[in-house]
Amino acid sequence: MDTTRNSRKELTGIVTSISGDKSIKVTYGYKNLHPRYRKVINRKTVVHVHDEKNDARIGDRVEIMETRPISRMKRWRLVKVIDRAPVYGQTVDADVEAAEAAKVGTEEE
Repeated sequence: MDTTRNSRKELTGIVTSISGDKSIKVTYGYKNLHPRYRKVINRKTVVHVHDEKNDARIGDRVEIMETRPISRMKRWRLVKVIDRAPVYGQTVDADVEAAEAAKVGTEEE
């Protein structure tokens, strides 16, 4: 018996929604040519993705892979988070704390 796996589609997209426990919605875009007018049209598709570790957040850029049906809607799974979306409240607080720590360090010297 042959134990090799078939090649599976891999895509990158943006997390647009967290739709429950271990479930996210990912939107990926592609370009299509209009059949008559030959204008490039931007299209997008939303897929339901299985996130086993609840790792992704809204706005993250992620890599997903096609897999066997996991539920009625989910046919994709999260491979990895490529880029994290900025969290504005936490980022500002961390920057302020780092600036204060640097300021205190220079005053002691």
